[in-house]
Amino acid sequence: MIQNKRLKVAVIGGGSSYTPELVEGLIKRQGELPIKELYLVDVESGREKLEIVGALAKRMVEKAGADISVHLTLDRKEAIRGADFVTTQLRVGQLEARGRDERIPLKYNCIGQETTGAGGFAKALRTIPVILDICREMEELAPNAFLLNFTNPAGIVTEAALKYSKIKTIGLCNLPIGLKMQIAEFYDVEASKVDIEMIGINHLNWTTRIIVDGEDVSEAFLLKAAGAKGLTMKNISDLEWDGTFLQSLGALPCSYHRYYYMRDAMLAEQLEDLKTEGTRADVVKKVEAELFELYKDPNLAIKPPQLEQRGGAYYSEVAVNLMTSIYNNKKDIQTVNVRNGGILPFLPDDASIEVNSIIDAQGAHPIQVTTQVGPEIRGLMQVVKAYEQLTVEAAVHGNAKAALQALTIHPLVGNAETAQAILNDILEQNKSFLPQFV
Repeated sequence: MIQNKRLKVAVIGGGSSYTPELVEGLIKRQGELPIKELYLVDVESGREKLEIVGALAKRMVEKAGADISVHLTLDRKEAIRGADFVTTQLRVGQLEARGRDERIPLKYNCIGQETTGAGGFAKALRTIPVILDICREMEELAPNAFLLNFTNPAGIVTEAALKYSKIKTIGLCNLPIGLKMQIAEFYDVEASKVDIEMIGINHLNWTTRIIVDGEDVSEAFLLKAAGAKGLTMKNISDLEWDGTFLQSLGALPCSYHRYYYMRDAMLAEQLEDLKTEGTRADVVKKVEAELFELYKDPNLAIKPPQLEQRGGAYYSEVAVNLMTSIYNNKKDIQTVNVRNGGILPFLPDDASIEVNSIIDAQGAHPIQVTTQVGPEIRGLMQVVKAYEQLTVEAAVHGNAKAALQALTIHPLVGNAETAQAILNDILEQNKSFLPQFV
């Protein structure tokens, strides 16, 4: 990437409630990341949100005195043409589809969650074809651009882009940086004093080493983590980890592991919530409605603190850190989703994995892990990765056989009869979004 060049960034899903956080991050980094053109693009059904968010973004830029031109468009190709970075934060079918994704599995007493299990599977089927369309447009209009994918399920979507396009693709998640911040708070130190080694795939990774101010505190932290609160994401219940279990595992599971390791308790909570407040999608709808009312205020020219309730803390920091490191060829270390290429030898070379990587002008380069990965971690990771591989093939080719097998082997579904019933419901309720299965 040419130094001193004024950059163009295209945000696909620009009408998202998260966009003000990204805009704030770009404003703060103007000295290191000279953005000239920021294109926010959305679909026709998202026009109103795009206009509201876009107006706020323009007020934020004006208030900061930043030399950034903000453009709003429904023309995705216009946004992509000549871009240096394309970020994706889209939701095919919007929150109504998310609600279905969460409710269908619960009907069969399975975890209903938007990124893992049957809910994540449904979202992947709708999302992967759209992401690959974006990749094809980038190949034509911005072949040297980086695709920074935040769209969930991020690991599966990133894997599809890595396998089926030539675009430089890196998958992002706010979970790794969120955990780093939590550990820093735990030890009352600056986040810069904390280094972690994460091994796994998106939303199924384990922290195997924790260094605080130069000292390896991995074992000590597992003792502290047992029964501790605060080691989770806002959208995942803060159930406490059992000390004996953590010691036997020898690593800190990520927040999403609660769906696997505490499945019965998590399912019971979801079913109880369904009777009262509904699914997480129902909660998010209310949060978003309140946010967009705030965003409409012509006097608002900053990111409102209420955005933190949406569950996307540190989103902008992750995205802007990555762009800044690529532009400035920093060669620093960040935890991202990249092509495996032998880093985890028990997974396919072309799999997407989430590990520490060196970031330079050419992109992300995964670092060989220092921890020997035992069967207690490797086994679950291999099964879920097999599910992800089958899901990609199902989404790309409309392969119903692969779809059925994907759901059958996923630990949060786990039997063929239930898998078939869930698949039938998903295909029926998403017909308009899944022409590949016709």
